[in-house]
Order: sequence, then structure tokens, then C-alpha cells
Amino acid sequence: MLPVRDGLNPTRLRLPQGDWATVVDYLLARFPDDAVRLHEKIAEREVVDESGTPITTETPYAAVRFVYLYRDPPVEPRVPFEIDILHRDDNLLVVDKPHFLASTPRGGFIVESALVRLRRDLDLPELSPAHRLDRLTAGVLVFTMRPAVRRAYQMLFAERSVRKTYEAVAGFDPALQFPRTVRSRIIKERSVLQAQEVPGEPNAETRIALVERVGDNARYALEPKTGKTHQLRVHLSSLGIPIVGDSLYPTVRDVAPDDYSQPLRLLARSIEFDDPFSGLHRRFESRRILHSPLLS
Repeated sequence: MLPVRDGLNPTRLRLPQGDWATVVDYLLARFPDDAVRLHEKIAEREVVDESGTPITTETPYAAVRFVYLYRDPPVEPRVPFEIDILHRDDNLLVVDKPHFLASTPRGGFIVESALVRLRRDLDLPELSPAHRLDRLTAGVLVFTMRPAVRRAYQMLFAERSVRKTYEAVAGFDPALQFPRTVRSRIIKERSVLQAQEVPGEPNAETRIALVERVGDNARYALEPKTGKTHQLRVHLSSLGIPIVGDSLYPTVRDVAPDDYSQPLRLLARSIEFDDPFSGLHRRFESRRILHSPLLS
């Protein structure tokens, strides 16, 4: 297995069933436009199998195995917002993520992700996310500093042992009573931009409290009991009070990736949990402020 290099994990490729004579034959067939760089990586012993043995031009093809290699990262425009560090110790790095910055490499945002930036800027190649935030959501994001503690903190999130509170600026409807709890069944299909509420047993729950009202908008405190994709955005939209700046709900709007003029007014305000190693209760809070034309 190759180590993290320049903030990036190697790519893992599963070899499918096929009749290629060598692993290199398969790689060239899969990435024909990268033939020159593939030959360079093979020559530099930068393509390896599960045991870490370098692949050569003579390595025979064997299906249902894995190879690892570094893909050349794309050239990406810098997202012009900085990451603020809230806390750092031997186990954890807790940051205040800005809007528009992805948590981890995905899609068109590889280098311009919080994980890669932090690995590079702080020289922390073993840094790993304990959870994730959507690219358009700002706020508290927790990373683990070393592999030995990674699973313990990730399990806190997986087992819903972490209390997360969010803040949103959204529409106001005087007919709605708060606080209230919204429960529904949410599904998100791959390649479909919006998540959908469908009939059936609820799998998503959010407690919503009104903090203050100004004009047509209001500030809300949100406490999700579950973590479905786009859950908070879907639940507020379903009440008829979509989040200010939301380009997906209730309808999809085409926004350029480098248009930073209207951030989604959704903030991961705080995270708290009992530390699995020290036993201490820990709480981390964002210092960011959600801005709106009607809220200061």
C-alpha cells in the first residue's frame, strides 16, 4: 500500500474480470489518454499490488485483485476562503470549515478540500475525517490525527453518540409553531441532485427551534437525530421555509462552482461528545456568523 503523498491518498483500483495479459495492458485500456504517465509511474515503481510489490510490464493480470497508484491531481482554482483551527491535540484536529470548501476529495474538488489542504499545510499525512460536512455547509469539522485513534472517534458518529447542533437562516411562516420535530423518510439516489421525501417509515428526524425573526427570514437552531444526505435542507424546505442561498431546494438552480456570492446559510454550530479515551465531555463551537440581508 502506498503512503499519502502531497496530501493525497493513492487510488485503489479493483481489477475486473477480463482477458488482459498483464496488469499494464488493463491500465492502458482503462486510461488510454494517460499512457505516457502510466509508463512513467510503472518505471518509477509507483504502481503496486496489495502486498506493496511494484507492478512491472510483465506482471500477469489476475481479476478480483487490487492495484494502487497515484493519479495526477487536476489543476483546480483555489476556493478563496480559509480554514480556522478550533482545537488541536495528539488525537484530534477540530476546524471551522468555510462555505464552498469540500470536506474530502470528491468529484471536481480534490486538492481544494479541507482534508488535502490541512494535510499539506500542517504536514499531517495521517489526518483523516471523523465525519463529513457538505461542501456548501460551513462549521465544525472533526479530524483524527493518527490511525490508532481513528476508529474510536468515527464510531461515535456512526453510533449517533455525538450531539450536533446547526444554525440556519431560512424563511419565516407565522403559521408554523416552534419548537417542532420533523420526521420523514428521505432517500437520495446516486447521480440525482435532490434528495426526496417518500412515503414509508421515517428514517430522518430533526428538531427545529426558532431563535429570532427579522422580516421575512428567521434564524433557526437545528438538532438532527439522524444524518441523511441533505436532511436539514429537505426538512426546512418541506415546511415551506427553505434555507437562504439553497440552490437545490425547493427547486434546482444552476450556480457556477466559482460563484461565491450566495452561500448556503447553514452552519454546523457545535459538536459535543464524551471522549472515548479521556472520558471527558468535549464541546467545540464554530466562531462563524451566518450573514443575511435581514440578519446581522
